[in-house]
Amino acid sequence: MAEPTAIPLTATAPAPVSAGPESHRLAKGVLGLVDISAATMANVAPAMSFFFGFGFLALTAGAAAPLTILAAGIAIALLANTLSQFSRVIPSTGGFITFVGKTFGPTSAVTTALLAGTGYITAMASVIAISGGFFSITLKYYFGWNVPWGVLTAVLTVAAVVMMIRGVAISTKVAGLFFGFELTILVIVSIASLASHGAHLSFIPFEPSHIKSGFSGLAAGFPLAVYLFIGWENSAALAEETDNPRRNVPRAVFLSVGVMLVSYLLFSYATVTGFGYNVKTLSSAAIPFITVAHSTIGVLAVLAYLAGLTSTLGALIAGTNSQARLVFNSGREGLLPRWIGRVDPRRRTPKNAIFVFVGISVGIIAVWAIFDSLQGKPVALTPINFFAESSTMGTILVLLVYLGANLALPFFMRRHAPGRFDPVRHGVLPILGAAAIIVPLYYLSKPGQASPYNWYPYVALAILVLSVVYARVLTRRDPGIAERVGSIIADH
Repeated sequence: MAEPTAIPLTATAPAPVSAGPESHRLAKGVLGLVDISAATMANVAPAMSFFFGFGFLALTAGAAAPLTILAAGIAIALLANTLSQFSRVIPSTGGFITFVGKTFGPTSAVTTALLAGTGYITAMASVIAISGGFFSITLKYYFGWNVPWGVLTAVLTVAAVVMMIRGVAISTKVAGLFFGFELTILVIVSIASLASHGAHLSFIPFEPSHIKSGFSGLAAGFPLAVYLFIGWENSAALAEETDNPRRNVPRAVFLSVGVMLVSYLLFSYATVTGFGYNVKTLSSAAIPFITVAHSTIGVLAVLAYLAGLTSTLGALIAGTNSQARLVFNSGREGLLPRWIGRVDPRRRTPKNAIFVFVGISVGIIAVWAIFDSLQGKPVALTPINFFAESSTMGTILVLLVYLGANLALPFFMRRHAPGRFDPVRHGVLPILGAAAIIVPLYYLSKPGQASPYNWYPYVALAILVLSVVYARVLTRRDPGIAERVGSIIADH
């Protein structure tokens, strides 16, 4: 993936679509710091991620699972430094794709585009499925209605796509409102749980001696904890539509990571405490936090269900908004088919990219269901199982992109902004960030895992190899890619 082609940051090139240089630009300056921060945290979706991830994390790491979340938060903060440093120099809708491509050349840009696109689409498939799945669970619990989750998923997805095509400002604000509601409810339930167990509070969840199997338990739970933060990079893809992106994108990144870390520590402490530090009971609960809500606030636990529902919808809107823009920018620069890089002429939204992103995600759900059927599994595809399986596969590919970006930062700064190079921010921290990524990559790829997880390393390797081959062929056929990568800077 290394083609050290020096490309000036101010380089200009013919537009990768034929309609003229402005016809493929997104609406500039329509989002502020609060907008992109809220959208980023909506993409992280703390309720959704915590509801369906913490039980397994606690089973893996033990009563001190909050310490694993703290370690993951530090690792994400290292990655946040990398993204922020890139964004201060060259804010771009292409995000990591642009940053890696500007550093190592066009082959790496195309490869990263395929890895990121495939990873995010696969992960988003899990969000799309769980949006209808959790709605179905809620309706059945409170009303006894057995509404197929696939039908609800289709309705919610169509509604979200219509909203996103109408404009980034309105869809981002809706996602932000959803996030505000879910965070408020989760904080209230957590505080209520801690208050009700005030006589039994302790530091057990933060004592290293209570991590299951010591360091190996911490390391095994680490990738699960990292997944809780996936979406933290949302702000970078919204750079072109953000006011003063060189300042606001880095601020939004660090603000989002900080708020999410503090929130997860509160939620995890309240959950472990609510179960009396009994990890076996906690991990056997279908949704541990919901169980805590029932025992703490009684009938008002319906608010926790609503928080889960708004969380899945917020993640669906915010995640697709940002991640489809990565695909859009790749089409705009010719890394992917160029028709993907066209915008709606009136609303200035990446309509084609949104259709492609969501369409493939829905297709993955269908193919996954067919594959399960062909394997003769006695139980039909469930949204909760699919959420775990699909999100894990997507995370492996996204982690590879994170790794490449961390390795790229020192070279990028030395080549394109040598006067700004700082040994700590641009050297030590990205190296530590790369090292932190290797841990979850190892545990997600190590042999001996149950099916289908044992297949994921081979699938990821195949996607990587095919991406490199495609990238080599494309860059030889179209040498102009080298000039187009990163040629559209957000505030130019």
